[in-house]
Amino acid sequence: MRSLIPFAATEPKTRLAPVLDPDERAAFARVMLSSVVETVIAAGLEPTVLTTAPITEPLPAAASTVVDDQPLTAAVNEQLAADSPTLVVMADLPLFRAADIHDLVATDADLTIAPGLGGGTNAFCTRAPAFRVDYHGASYLDHCEIAADCGATVETVDSRRLATDIDEPADLAEVLIHGDGPAREWLVDAGFELDTGDGRVGVRRS
Repeated sequence: MRSLIPFAATEPKTRLAPVLDPDERAAFARVMLSSVVETVIAAGLEPTVLTTAPITEPLPAAASTVVDDQPLTAAVNEQLAADSPTLVVMADLPLFRAADIHDLVATDADLTIAPGLGGGTNAFCTRAPAFRVDYHGASYLDHCEIAADCGATVETVDSRRLATDIDEPADLAEVLIHGDGPAREWLVDAGFELDTGDGRVGVRRS
């Protein structure tokens, strides 16, 4: 099975700007990418990082890269057209574990999909040659509809680890609470800690 990890190498994670400067956002994005790559490899697959620009930092030998500066939807669809079945996992899932891949691939469904908390699509496995993605808006619902339109069966994976992607500063609290890998270590080293001062859990930086 082919595995793809889309990665925005140019100005990543701009919505983290209130708490991280551009260099920090790039570094944190690379830490999350490396974690996802290593997790996919640990599951016995050889991932291809679909990146918007060349990656200068070395990746594990089992990983390869394809540079494609098209928008996410077009870039992924071009790869889906070339190969099926395919596993696609986003690069900003710091809680992601190898066991989660089993949940995505060990079904009989034509499309197994893991939604994000905000209605996006954080990972999926497709065995339907006609399936194509559309990452605009509530893409989870759109992908279920697209699969139905092409006659594909769908199974949803309900997983907190797969649902937790990192886009906003508030998302960092999930990494500090539930994470135990490189992304959490990076945040702690950068001075982040949990903040419960207003009754809700957030993060602050010392």
